[in-house]
Amino acid sequence: MQSQSLRDRQVASLEKILNLNHASPEPSTVHHDPAAANGLIPKATPILNSDGDPIWKVLVFDNLGRDVISSVLRVNDLRGWGVTIHLNLNSPRHPIPDVPVLYLVEPTATNLALINQDLSKSLYSEAYINFLSSIPRPLMEDFAAQIAEAGTAESISQVYDQYLNFVVAEPDLFSLSLGKETYWALNSANATDEEIDTLVERIVSGLFSVVVTMGVIPIIRCPRGGAAEMIAAKLDRKLRDHVLNSKDNLFSSQGQRSSTTGGTPSSRPVLVIVDRNVDLIPMLSHSWTYQSLVHDVLKMHLNRITVETPIDEENPARGRTKKAYDLTSKDFFWSRNAGVPFPQVAEDIDTELTKYKDDANEITQKAGASSLEDLQTDNPNTSAQHLKAAITLLPELRERKAVLDMHMNIATALLKGIKDRQLDNFFQIEENITKQTKAMMLELLNDSSKGNQPTDKLRLFIIWFLSTEQEVSRAEMERFEEALTKAGADTTALVYVKKVREVTRMTMMTSAPTQPAQQSTGGELFKGFSSISNRLTGQLPGALGTNFENLISGVKNFLPVNKDITITKIVESLMDPTSASSSAIAKTEDYLYFDPRSANARGTTPAPSQARHQQASGIPGALGSLGPGTQASFGQRRQGFSEAIVFTVGGGSMDEYGNLQDWAKRTSAASGATAPKRRVVYGSTEIVNAEDFVVGELARLGQEDK
Repeated sequence: MQSQSLRDRQVASLEKILNLNHASPEPSTVHHDPAAANGLIPKATPILNSDGDPIWKVLVFDNLGRDVISSVLRVNDLRGWGVTIHLNLNSPRHPIPDVPVLYLVEPTATNLALINQDLSKSLYSEAYINFLSSIPRPLMEDFAAQIAEAGTAESISQVYDQYLNFVVAEPDLFSLSLGKETYWALNSANATDEEIDTLVERIVSGLFSVVVTMGVIPIIRCPRGGAAEMIAAKLDRKLRDHVLNSKDNLFSSQGQRSSTTGGTPSSRPVLVIVDRNVDLIPMLSHSWTYQSLVHDVLKMHLNRITVETPIDEENPARGRTKKAYDLTSKDFFWSRNAGVPFPQVAEDIDTELTKYKDDANEITQKAGASSLEDLQTDNPNTSAQHLKAAITLLPELRERKAVLDMHMNIATALLKGIKDRQLDNFFQIEENITKQTKAMMLELLNDSSKGNQPTDKLRLFIIWFLSTEQEVSRAEMERFEEALTKAGADTTALVYVKKVREVTRMTMMTSAPTQPAQQSTGGELFKGFSSISNRLTGQLPGALGTNFENLISGVKNFLPVNKDITITKIVESLMDPTSASSSAIAKTEDYLYFDPRSANARGTTPAPSQARHQQASGIPGALGSLGPGTQASFGQRRQGFSEAIVFTVGGGSMDEYGNLQDWAKRTSAASGATAPKRRVVYGSTEIVNAEDFVVGELARLGQEDK
């Protein structure tokens, strides 16, 4: 049986919380649950009151709690679990004295003080307190003392540690939501020791929660030195201490996977922790897949995007309005096309629109109506039996239509962004970046017709600079910087990039395409958009078709080459060393090996700030190595895995997530039906947009180094 995705398991945990931590209305059946036998979390059912309705409750969360819930559940989902109203802990709230309150917050002194205030004011009837991570003992003792002093202990029904302090955006994509400054903090000489210690502890806490939610203790691999080794060592210690010191630990409870209680290491996943400097290019690159374009062009955050659409399709002069869209797991089109190259998305929109139109025509013809709208009016010609069947199908058809309308608007906005910024040109150049000469790059930077955003040129230049084998003299660099400045780009980031170049060139692995680039001169790959514009009558407002015709003209038609990027090659060498290239295996040969279930205990791990002065990486402010770690034996280095969790310290990219999923799908198909399917979960401290990474973090580091 296919194991549940990380999102499935997080949703199950959240639903249990919303159900006042009741996993099932009949606990006696848990031991016979076939899902539990396969390591799946049993499905909770809303507990009911005496009237047979769900127990109504108020949900109060802090900012992280809001982000965790809003990424996987919607208001209708909350209502199904009896949540009548949801509020932020930091906002003014009015008393609702007859209704219980469910808190989902981080265990901080500020949050505990606010909860204590609520209890003192008797805002709600009883409190169910859920912490997103384990509350430290001193904080818990302070909270207990405050409760005892206020005499409000009777108002508290439950207090739970939930281990959910991470945000899931896609089925196997997570973020610790630590903000867009983690790369800066871990590489800056200006970050304080306290900031670094706190950040590393939060990363370890978040990864511990991910591992708990997945229900299995992994083997941990990481490069020697830097933040990755520090985090791996601390996580290993935390997992080891938990298993040794907890009689009924989190990995032996209901819903956890059976392989944790024993089995070979290969039956467990491998957790690969790498520093962001192993490869900066995915943080900067222009991509051609649907989800990466949405992230880059439309600035997707927590699965929500904002798109400008005309107020009146037939009369563009009336102006434009902004619409917010949620790309959820229930969106069939997004689930199927998120990782697909954009031209293929066009074809699928066309296919789905045709299918929708055919289904709508079939229903209306059977019911004797001329359109779907007529089905809702009293029409004497409609057959009662067919009318009943048609009305039953109407909600599903309307939902499909709304999803397709949304993706048409998204595609329109993407096409406009592609054309205005000439993203197709940038992407195509980056596909063959090592073939670009200095003269070609300088000519491109000086060409004022190449896009309308200077940051795109800066991103392209940094990618070339980090990739090229050519030496760039100081005079040549000055000419490049002058061209970028003339184009309107802020070149402050280059000060830092020059310093990090030598480090990343040692760890990056270039990849030859496994298939030739698919070019098209006749617009065949955009036939989906073209046919949409010709056949929109009766399906979507006609002006959209005209927009597409204008937008498509001049946009290049091609599919990307199929190649693995650095992080994918690293993962392949650790998951499937027999198939990996010798160069990839050589890069990971020295990776450290941690097994939290092994009997070999380790000493105490010093604070990460103590490593800052060792400068093993040669980057100002970066963490060095704190000790020997554990060298993998030959057998451990050649050990294969079918499942991996990949974590980048300092920012993650949709490109890396997509590339890893493509690799897992491709190699699983190649290994045959009998072999276990490969699965890769990807996560980072934060999924960062390319513009934010360049302008926010690289430029800030460059400013400090000036």
